[in-house]
Amino acid sequence: MTRTDRPHTSRTRRADVVVVGGRCAGAATAMLLARAGHDVLVLDRATFPSDTVSTHVLSRVAMVQLLRWGLLPAVHASGAPRVTSVSIDTGGDVLTRTIRDRYGVDHLLAPRRTALDAVLQDAAVRAGARVATGVAVDGVLRDGTGRAVGVRARDTSGPLVVEARHVVGADGLISRVARSVAAPLVVRRPTTGASLYAYLRGPWTAIEYHVGRGALGGIFPTHGGESCVWVCTSEAGARRHQRRGARDSVLLDLLGELTPRLADRVRGAEQTSPVRGMLRMPNQLRRAWGPGWSLVGDAGYHRDAITGFGISDAFRDAELLATALDVVLRHPRCEDRSLTRYARERDRLARPVLDLTCALATFPEPGRFVDLQRQLARVIDEQAGELAAWPSPVRASVA
Repeated sequence: MTRTDRPHTSRTRRADVVVVGGRCAGAATAMLLARAGHDVLVLDRATFPSDTVSTHVLSRVAMVQLLRWGLLPAVHASGAPRVTSVSIDTGGDVLTRTIRDRYGVDHLLAPRRTALDAVLQDAAVRAGARVATGVAVDGVLRDGTGRAVGVRARDTSGPLVVEARHVVGADGLISRVARSVAAPLVVRRPTTGASLYAYLRGPWTAIEYHVGRGALGGIFPTHGGESCVWVCTSEAGARRHQRRGARDSVLLDLLGELTPRLADRVRGAEQTSPVRGMLRMPNQLRRAWGPGWSLVGDAGYHRDAITGFGISDAFRDAELLATALDVVLRHPRCEDRSLTRYARERDRLARPVLDLTCALATFPEPGRFVDLQRQLARVIDEQAGELAAWPSPVRASVA
């Protein structure tokens, strides 16, 4: 759609950057751009606080980012419990390790998304970004050259046009922005995995992984004495169990068949939520940018949940993109060079975890699984160290 195609009855807003999607990737990008002094408008279809599908564990990479951005105290204040140990039960042995103090981080967190998204959105608003919720984006506006120049949207008051120098798609796997600009897939791996989870109330204090027969399950302690109890398995296996029984019992049924020792750990606990998840989890990278637009978070890069790295990817790539856009907004002639670097760095940092994710999602025998987990731990540590050494991003007061 060109500027001349938009409805005459639309209201119009303007911004340096319009970010479509206000959760982890979008709110973090908006916060960093606003801290750098840019006028940012965030649009999200949802209203907040609200939940979203997510197993929401934060790796050391995500923890380092929250520390660097000055937001870790706010996540602690939300009530997310500190987790200081991780165990892997292979069905024969249980490997337990204490989380070492590295890069200023000596624990992990698994906050509910209702809490984590609120911390990020609040930080974005305090930095000067505007956040509009309950707004559905219908597509990207283009000028006569094909360059993105804003979005068309609607809310309860009717049609809305946002004119912007740059459009960021942070609107998830089924991204309206990515579809509107026809962003092609540049990497596509087999899509066979499924992940289901529910919240249970119980006395668990460690992050637990349980290797099963064609499955990986686990426990992530979160707010209010609850834990996210989850299982990753094949799409076919998950669908088979869904057809057999009641929707809210499918998780415990899967655990009983595939990870019986995890089932023993949670048997008798109170299930406090419905079962949620995804039955088809793409492993893919989209083209990261084009004239006037860019993608971040699941809109640009999505992988199977078995490595629990989605939020870490979102935080890392949000800073890469915000850094690149800060240059573009100040020096428009640098757009190609700056955003090409964003895409190159995103892909460089994404590929090792994507490769390990795809290997783990084949559910190898326990010895191979533990070896892959050790490789993943090394990659996470290397990325956390690299991020900890990045120059401090522009930041406002977080008092």
